Amino acid sequence: MNSTLLVLPIALPLVLAGLLLAAPYRLVVHRVAGIATSAVIGGYAVVLVIATSDGTVFAERIGDWPAGIAITLAADTFSALMIAVTAAVSLTYGVFASGSGDDRRPYLVPLSLTMSAGAYGAYLAADLFNLFVMVEVMLVPSYVLLTTGGGRRRIVAGRVYVTVNLLASTIFLAGVGLIYAVAGTVSLAELAGAAAGSSAGSPAGSSAVALAGAVVLLALAIKSALVPLHSWLPRSYPYAPPAVTALFSGILTKVGVYAIVRIVAVMYDGATDYGWLIGAVAVVTMVVGVLGALGESSIRSVLAFHMVSQVGYVLIGLALFSPAALTAAVFFLVQYILVKSALFLCAGAVVVGYGTDRLDRLGGLAWPHRLLGLAFATAGLSLAGMPPFSGFVGKFLILRAATEQGSYLIMVVALVVSLGTLISMIKVWDLAFWGEPPDELPESGRPAHGHAAESSQRGPDAEPGADAEPGADAEPGPDAEPAASATGVAVVAPARTAARVGLRLTVPALALAGLSLLLGPAAQPLLDLATTAADGLVDTSRYVEAVTRR
Repeated sequence: MNSTLLVLPIALPLVLAGLLLAAPYRLVVHRVAGIATSAVIGGYAVVLVIATSDGTVFAERIGDWPAGIAITLAADTFSALMIAVTAAVSLTYGVFASGSGDDRRPYLVPLSLTMSAGAYGAYLAADLFNLFVMVEVMLVPSYVLLTTGGGRRRIVAGRVYVTVNLLASTIFLAGVGLIYAVAGTVSLAELAGAAAGSSAGSPAGSSAVALAGAVVLLALAIKSALVPLHSWLPRSYPYAPPAVTALFSGILTKVGVYAIVRIVAVMYDGATDYGWLIGAVAVVTMVVGVLGALGESSIRSVLAFHMVSQVGYVLIGLALFSPAALTAAVFFLVQYILVKSALFLCAGAVVVGYGTDRLDRLGGLAWPHRLLGLAFATAGLSLAGMPPFSGFVGKFLILRAATEQGSYLIMVVALVVSLGTLISMIKVWDLAFWGEPPDELPESGRPAHGHAAESSQRGPDAEPGADAEPGADAEPGPDAEPAASATGVAVVAPARTAARVGLRLTVPALALAGLSLLLGPAAQPLLDLATTAADGLVDTSRYVEAVTRR
């Protein structure tokens, strides 16, 4: 495989995003370009996964400039897997956005392409400064996607999101500067092992690099929503448009988790002296996240807290830092992205069809929407770690690795958190999908949604229900009846009949849920890839040799 093609996942989305900005109202062109780009990158990622499956690492210095000047990209099995799963999420997001009408906002597709390009670049970046740049390329479009087209509540949520991430970015850049000041380089390959060593007796240089690296890890911990730096996530994600929330869930925090794993493996040689600290963060993150989920009253708010909780399982693998534990962590992370994105797509379909995902305003969805109910049940059981779903395989491998290393406290906490996750999923299923619909719905008018609304007096960027609380986005289905509005804008009263949730809203969630289900009984191919990725994290020599060309 030609390593020059490593630039493709970054360049292709960015070039197309620029071209699409020149034709903001060409809806069909935007849809085709967005979906096709994700499909092409997904196909390329599959080829990259196969090419790196034997442990090969590809590296490319853009323009063949000397080391220290060139932008260096590197791909191993771990980064290739992350590109592949991100492309899958982006592809389903594009299909969902076309079905929900979110992509009628003229800049949604270009911004989404730019965001995905930043994520791909972060997975491929071989030095800390370019990692910072790519993370910012990913985040800047997310600020716009979250805050535009909404009302007061979305603006408030966006303010929290932007403020916290800008603070984290400032800390990140300061940490990169500190590392360069004490080590003279920001190349991950040249920093290999530079922050390692026992806390007592380690060279002064390695201690300084370790402290500087800790600043970068702090920034990434904020971006990954690790407890106690997590509260911004459940205060912002549930307010995003339905399609955007699904994209965020599959990309944003996962880039931070990936970067933490990569830096700890390369710079700190696994940070075995600080495994207890990583383990403590993992345990607290899991417990606080699942407790928050149990107390929420809308589907997306429950899922937002589970985004916090489930990251703890990946950190367990990093804390134990053995081949078995890292294999489990990589496997869990890949399937978790699929499962969580599927769940958010299910929630988004409910919001588009019914105007809300508040549990007290829903009920009986499984009967008129059997495929949607199947997708949610499959993904929810996988999230809880029930056999034979992929989540069970990932959690079982993590628990086995913890048992082998005598970490029984971690094992017990992981089991209890899985039970809490199952309870929260049962609650959502019982109230939203299985239970009876409420006799009375709140008598509040809602802006019309769908094709009829597109020809109304609203502008192309207007979005329904932006001032509502999370789970009440006010996007009713076609069975709602129009009512008069003092402003002249068509509004509708809530409908008691079932809304139509079309295939373009259901198929994306069903596809991801089906893929996660397949990874349960047919887990061996992904397990083999995860094992190769784990070996590359335990022994980073191939990565270092490929990047430094030594």
